[in-house]
Amino acid sequence: MPHPLDAAAVRSWCGLALEALGRERERIDAINVYPVADGDTGTNLYLTLESAARAVEAAFDGHASAGTAPALADAIGAMAHGALIGARGNSGTILAQLLRGMTEVLAADGAAGGGADGAADALRRALRRAASSTYEAVAHPVEGTVLTVATAAAEAAERTGGNGGPAGIARAAHEGARSALAATPRQLAVLGRAGVVDAGGCGLVALLGALADALSGEVSTTPVALRADAPLPVAAGCGTDARAAVEGCREEGGPAFEVIYLLEAGDAAVARLRARLDGLGDSLVVVGGDGLWNVHVHVDDAGAAVEAGIEAGRPYRIRITHFAGAVPAEEPAMAARAVVAVVPGMGLAGLCAEAGATPVSVRPGEPPASGELVQAIRQAHAREVMLLPNDPELRHTAAAAAEQARTEGVRVALIPTRSAVQGIAALAVHEPGRSFDEDVVAMTAAAGATRYAELAVAERQSWTMAGICQAGDVLGLIDGDVAVIGADLTATATTVLDRMLSAGGEMVTLVLGAQAPASLAERLERHVRERHLAVDTVVYEGGQHTAPLLIGVE
Repeated sequence: MPHPLDAAAVRSWCGLALEALGRERERIDAINVYPVADGDTGTNLYLTLESAARAVEAAFDGHASAGTAPALADAIGAMAHGALIGARGNSGTILAQLLRGMTEVLAADGAAGGGADGAADALRRALRRAASSTYEAVAHPVEGTVLTVATAAAEAAERTGGNGGPAGIARAAHEGARSALAATPRQLAVLGRAGVVDAGGCGLVALLGALADALSGEVSTTPVALRADAPLPVAAGCGTDARAAVEGCREEGGPAFEVIYLLEAGDAAVARLRARLDGLGDSLVVVGGDGLWNVHVHVDDAGAAVEAGIEAGRPYRIRITHFAGAVPAEEPAMAARAVVAVVPGMGLAGLCAEAGATPVSVRPGEPPASGELVQAIRQAHAREVMLLPNDPELRHTAAAAAEQARTEGVRVALIPTRSAVQGIAALAVHEPGRSFDEDVVAMTAAAGATRYAELAVAERQSWTMAGICQAGDVLGLIDGDVAVIGADLTATATTVLDRMLSAGGEMVTLVLGAQAPASLAERLERHVRERHLAVDTVVYEGGQHTAPLLIGVE
């Protein structure tokens, strides 16, 4: 029995789409040869939609607590926003824009209030807006990709009469997308050489099929063909066959890093950012609006891509992934060992990336979920991974991520780093050439031998281990406890340094936050040089907003 296009349908759509992508994730990963053959399109689409589904559930929970039901605009808006903030990879970023395009129409129209004919017309226009918005978001659109599939879906929906209501429109869009998907190998040479269809387009077909099922109440059993030369149903399984299929398609060359971040910025600043990033690399996709954007680009200079975001506004949730390069046809290339580190600032993310680690950058008050850490471990493409949480509050989250990754065949060691400076110390002694156990011991020992401190500004009056502080006081925390309360940042930092060095030390590490005064590092370096002979000092521009200064003493 057909269902109306309302908030409940959006909720059902999310659930069915997650089920579909969950079933086909690995097989879609296996045919991922464009724009980079990194085998993660299915996973990225799943994680993006998972974030969207969580946002929809939160919208329903919020209305339930108020004794009301969400409107269509609330549900579809939550779905689009959830996809935006959780978008993964090129495919996930484009999916977020597709949903935003649909939201622009459906939220404005309140489609459920116009009857079946009005809702069908709104869905037609929503699909058309979704397709056109993706072309606006991609710097250099390429046919034979998900963009082509989305356009074909919209055109098929427009050719359909209104008799079938929203369910009929959705089913027509699904069929149009399926036909366009089958033609993608003839449009994009790299797909033709591999004999596979576009992976992102395959994900969109699954998504539209779930929408049609949600609106019609009937589950389609028509399979999606992944191969162009000898169609194989997804349900029958073709992961291994598809990876033979992509032989010769993973080529040397191209940018070394994938950079993704959320950005708070105005439209004019984002327009300038697009132009700058377009000159730095390729696969540029910028989606969003109303002050919040998701930026995706492939570059050789990851630091420059992040700096461009800093100039445009406030980037956060920065993810930098190093591409493995050419890999054998049978299995993705895997490094022997890698490091995944959670970091609180853009500078530290760049530092970790330069050292060969996979950084997971976080925004204040928004710690990463275990799923994000699992994805970072996967993106490291290594048989053995050292996971540095760099925060005592992430211990359980990191442990859950490590356990999940182990079930996938990755050997993971959770290094008990409680601060970014301990993570820096552990990363400095990391040596992939020695045995796994020896590396774990060395990194753990280096972290444990590093005392850590941070300076923070009190937000309100409260009782601390060092006495009562007032709002605006500078707090010096040593090993997690407030040890010093002061009125001046530099003076408080000097006192903290003296207390830490009173027990000895050979190296001081200073990580400057985004709000640190320009003269802070120079004055602290001079103080250490004059008062603590034979102690070296190293300074990093961390860029973190959580604390104006992090200190490590080894």
